[in-house]
Amino acid sequence: MGNIAYDFSGRTVIVTGAARGIGLEIGRYFRAAGAQAVLVDFDGEELERAAAEIDAIGVRADVSSTEDVEQVVATAVERTGRVDVLVNNAGILRDKVLWKITDEDWEAVLAVHAGGTFRLTRACVPHFREQEFGRVINVTSYTGLHGNTGQSNYATAKAGIIGFTKTAAKELARFGVTVNAISPNAETRMVASIPPDKLAEIAAGIPMGRFAHPAEMSAAVAFLASEEAGYITGVVLPVDGGLSM
Repeated sequence: MGNIAYDFSGRTVIVTGAARGIGLEIGRYFRAAGAQAVLVDFDGEELERAAAEIDAIGVRADVSSTEDVEQVVATAVERTGRVDVLVNNAGILRDKVLWKITDEDWEAVLAVHAGGTFRLTRACVPHFREQEFGRVINVTSYTGLHGNTGQSNYATAKAGIIGFTKTAAKELARFGVTVNAISPNAETRMVASIPPDKLAEIAAGIPMGRFAHPAEMSAAVAFLASEEAGYITGVVLPVDGGLSM
């Protein structure tokens, strides 16, 4: 993984959508930096493997369920005594052109992306306020600002996360809590579903000429989660090889 730039000893980090891809790599980075990591995913089997691989706590949960989310935070506090950092990364796709999207396709995507981000953040706030410290990093997308054919539900959810990030940043700043977002561009399972010709076309439009490895998102998240970044809030940081320029 290379050098670990930040020390998270004594901190507890919750990462959602963490059974694979960006979420797992973020969890791996925080573990290497000394944090207790609580990995959250809907895929129980994959999650168990991921948690064992990096020596983390795995909690199976549906982030669109308030009951599940509250259990995640309760488990983190029971097992580690605290919660300091929340990374809202969980997401699903239900891609179709808008006239073919069902109500269920629409609501499921918003419930996981935007709803999960809201629910987890809300559940962590009492703990953040009590300790006068907290870091929230939300994962948004280039698509949230620019749209993408077949993804009106996903684009709406990701744009909503940007609005949520800025509002929560304003509301929580006085408690010593920062709320920021990253806009990644990495090789993930979601990217793998794009047809090869379309993928090559997208890669050609990235100034750096390639998609990032999921692990390349970790340092940006760790920076925003660090004590050193305590005066940065309400920011959407593109980690996208220049795509959004």
